[in-house]
Amino acid sequence: MDVVARHRTLSRQIYLGGAFRPSAGPTIPVLNPATEEVIGEIAETTPAEIEEAIGLARVAQRAWWARSGAERADIMHEVTRATREMNAVLAESLTREQGKTYKEAMDEIGWCASAMSYYAEISRQEGGRVHGPSAPGQLHLTLKEPLGVVAAIIPFNYPYLLLFWQVAAAVGAGNAVIIKPSDLTSLSTLLLMEAFAALPPGLVQCVTGRGEAGRGLVAHEDIAGVAFTGSVTTAQAVAAECARTFKPALIEASGNDPFIVMPSAPVEITARGCAFAAFLNAGQVCTSAERIYVHEAVHDRFVSELVTAAQTLRIGNGLGKVDMGPMVSERERDRYERILARAIQQGATVACGGGRPRGLNRGWFTDATVLTGVTPEMDIVNDESFGPVAPIVRVRSLDEAIELANRSRFGLGANIYTADLAEAMRAVNEIQSGMVWVNVPLLDNDAVPFGGRKLSGTGRELGIEGLDQFRHTKMVLIDPEVREQQGWFPYPDGEAWPGGS
Repeated sequence: MDVVARHRTLSRQIYLGGAFRPSAGPTIPVLNPATEEVIGEIAETTPAEIEEAIGLARVAQRAWWARSGAERADIMHEVTRATREMNAVLAESLTREQGKTYKEAMDEIGWCASAMSYYAEISRQEGGRVHGPSAPGQLHLTLKEPLGVVAAIIPFNYPYLLLFWQVAAAVGAGNAVIIKPSDLTSLSTLLLMEAFAALPPGLVQCVTGRGEAGRGLVAHEDIAGVAFTGSVTTAQAVAAECARTFKPALIEASGNDPFIVMPSAPVEITARGCAFAAFLNAGQVCTSAERIYVHEAVHDRFVSELVTAAQTLRIGNGLGKVDMGPMVSERERDRYERILARAIQQGATVACGGGRPRGLNRGWFTDATVLTGVTPEMDIVNDESFGPVAPIVRVRSLDEAIELANRSRFGLGANIYTADLAEAMRAVNEIQSGMVWVNVPLLDNDAVPFGGRKLSGTGRELGIEGLDQFRHTKMVLIDPEVREQQGWFPYPDGEAWPGGS
């Protein structure tokens, strides 16, 4: 498949009722972040089209839930197979539109397929529980039922993976899903819809646009649940709208993850792990290592190793033999460069990087940057940078590192490198975050829930918790004998207040 030609074909399209069709809305140009060339256009989906998508989803959802769990699982496995068969074209599309390296894009698609397979199986194995009854001869149980039609608002940094985490769980739980991708990665998301061809028409749909399309979905009375990944400000608006009707909301907002380095850890391997955690996807990862707390006993050696790792990164077009591509857009690079400039203004020292790579005069490239002399009060430590920078703060002890790690509005993930089991257990138990990685930065597991605390959001993706995010729990109590129950009227006189008449 010619991806360049496919982008042109998908331009101005939306995916409704199992088919592509042109939207009647105005268009937005899409640029390749490595070349700044226009590669297509996306449409601002109209309110009437969103209304139609919701109507189609409601019909599809009812029919989907009426099928057996085994049949739903078989169809989901077909989606897995189709995704794997499309991996090369999907990866190329994502690299051209989002900028990440082809290798990272291929990895992302593999994780997508894994998540779909996981939920195909787990969703048919667990549909509720039978409980020990509180009265003899009765049957007490809980049933798990789908929410209905769910809206999934997907960011640009992992547009395939986060879509699959949410869609696989939601569809596995019996829901229909309407996807609203980022305007920066909509062409690749539309291309991905071809992998969902085995699903009933209308069960998974895709509408494009910027804020209006997302707002239209979140506020609609027939949207029964929302999954949102994005900025804190927008997440708060989404949560507030959902709270108006008590609509379940999965919120994954920002992260500002700490990365603690202790003297017992091997310095060279720790620095390489930190480079991966800080510079993966040009730092555009919600769980990036954004605050590096390094024990003073190994500070200088660690900085030297991290600088070496950063300077050896090959930066360029993600379709080449490179380790780091450009940032996703000029707007994002400008935002990041303002954060970097502020850190330098506040006293941080550039150990390496700090600018734009030489010879890359087109595209939104930036250096992999290491900052030293960073203090806990600096803005770069307290806000999400979401770019390829590793700010290093020198600490005197694990106590100080944990205290600083917890001194944040965010609580998504945290990393520690240590060969001391006691130190590792302290970090696991004392760091206020939804996830802790000990010597294994940014690793995921389909069976283990992903999510954060504080301003990082609410709810969980992956695992059985991710499935429950898209389900109602219904209590059912049954007396098959239709007997009189204890406690009915009239109440026994002997149980009345002794002072009464």
